[in-house]
Amino acid sequence: MTENPMPPREIYAAKALAQVPRLLSLEDRNPFSPTYGCCDREFWLCRSTDFPNAILQFGLHALALAWRHPMPGNIYYQNEKILRWTIAGMEYWMKIQKRDGSFDEFYPNERGWAGPTGFLLYAMIDSYRLLGDAFPEKLKARFFEACEKAGRYLARWDEPGVLANHHAMAVLPVFEAARLLGTSELWDGYEAKLEEFYSYCDPEGWCLEYDGADPGYLSATVSFLAKIWKHRGEAPRVARDERMINVLRRAVEFCAWFAYPNGHYAGTIGSRQTLHFYPHGFELLAREIPLAGAVADHMLEGLRAGALVPPEIQGDRYYQYRVPEFLLSYVDYQERPYTPADRPKLPWETVPREEYYPRGRFFMRRTERTYLVVNLAKGGVAKQFDVQRRKLIFNDCGIVARLDDGRLVTSQWIDPAYQVKAERNRLEIVGISHRIPTKYFNPYTFILFRVFMLAFGWNTRVAYQIKGLIRRLLMTRAQTMPLRFRRVIQISGDELELTDTVALENCRVRRLWIGDEMPVRYVPQSRYFQPQELEIDGWEAPPEVIARLNRRGGLTIRRTIRPVPDGPAAVALSLE
Repeated sequence: MTENPMPPREIYAAKALAQVPRLLSLEDRNPFSPTYGCCDREFWLCRSTDFPNAILQFGLHALALAWRHPMPGNIYYQNEKILRWTIAGMEYWMKIQKRDGSFDEFYPNERGWAGPTGFLLYAMIDSYRLLGDAFPEKLKARFFEACEKAGRYLARWDEPGVLANHHAMAVLPVFEAARLLGTSELWDGYEAKLEEFYSYCDPEGWCLEYDGADPGYLSATVSFLAKIWKHRGEAPRVARDERMINVLRRAVEFCAWFAYPNGHYAGTIGSRQTLHFYPHGFELLAREIPLAGAVADHMLEGLRAGALVPPEIQGDRYYQYRVPEFLLSYVDYQERPYTPADRPKLPWETVPREEYYPRGRFFMRRTERTYLVVNLAKGGVAKQFDVQRRKLIFNDCGIVARLDDGRLVTSQWIDPAYQVKAERNRLEIVGISHRIPTKYFNPYTFILFRVFMLAFGWNTRVAYQIKGLIRRLLMTRAQTMPLRFRRVIQISGDELELTDTVALENCRVRRLWIGDEMPVRYVPQSRYFQPQELEIDGWEAPPEVIARLNRRGGLTIRRTIRPVPDGPAAVALSLE
């Protein structure tokens, strides 16, 4: 006799509540400690860092949600100790705030913008509302002052590099601060930041993440905006803004393409290669946009099967976001406006179907048996699924090579200079490879960096310039390399033929790899293990092929990919 499966809604609560002991273990719960309420265990207990990472206070939002709402298996509901520890953490958040209203996450005097200041401001205001009358009266004046300082900071400043989800996350807390405090300065700041965010929204439905579309972070953008849209009845400025629901609708439609048949989501197909899915916005929109409910349903089944990025495999810095996101998804779960039989179909469920987004340079095709997604803007990263078996059967992240001088290069980069052609049954990308950044601190550079930030980071403008430099060095710097490539993808029914041509320009290659799951950009919220990685592999050129490449200065690798009844696709490889 088999047990009844857990209702979909309860999956959110179960996944989140299982992580509350971890959240509580990170917090200093000793009321006699000078760091009472600090959630950075490495700082207050291990003494392995020299400053408290403020973003870890984000976990208090999960404690407030668990304290406020009854849920299956919720032993924290209305518990007096949970209340005390939540308030202690909120008070510590006020204690570590900078004079300009900002907070530090990665290093002292970082003065982070949307993360951590924006994330934390939203979490603290929502926690305050969740605690209601239980929030101490004596702390209110300090709390309101901290919220106003953080809100003004978010409204005044920006950050280097375009991350649309960060701009959406800045809009949300400024909106919440304006609702809480009612000042015209904050309402004006909200509208100014919202206008700036809209400038990063593409008509195709995606929003700019550095240099392209990233479906993982787009789901976060949907979550942040939908939290604002939820309160449109209380905020006339939101209710009058038809652009917001239009942006949300197009974003949901775009995200749906990357809810894969096997229950996984996004990944290396995106500009920032993130695998995570933020469900709360899709739950909030499930009635108004039925497709959002369909995406959430499919991703819930993926979460049940272990196909998504659950909080238990994330580090202390980032699982903090996932736990309250799941709790909010449970609380705001919307009954679907359709029966299971009438559920809107996802793109992979519609036969036949083909779409090309020329601005984002994404190509998708559904045949009777397979589902193919290709990001031409990123050098032709491709994923193919067997729909009948709901399996990833082919995954290719392009070319990665190590030159003789040790530099790493890749075709997996977003470069507007790439020449792209998308014709029926034929895709072509021609471009020059880019260097993969591999910079690390050593003890000497780390000490120099710390001293510099302590000496000059008190100046907000200097702190922002330093952060911009770090991002350029580690994430966005586009340095072309002396290796050219040409990728042609020929499509014939369910079969693919990939022809990769490599041409060297005054350089030699030590190693050459093609295919597999091979993220190359530095993004802290990426590179989590997914079970589907065990089902696919790439190809490494043997020594004799490397010697041939260096001798001739060029090489063509042709692969024919054919689905088979069981296992990954069959790959026939030939060299020219």
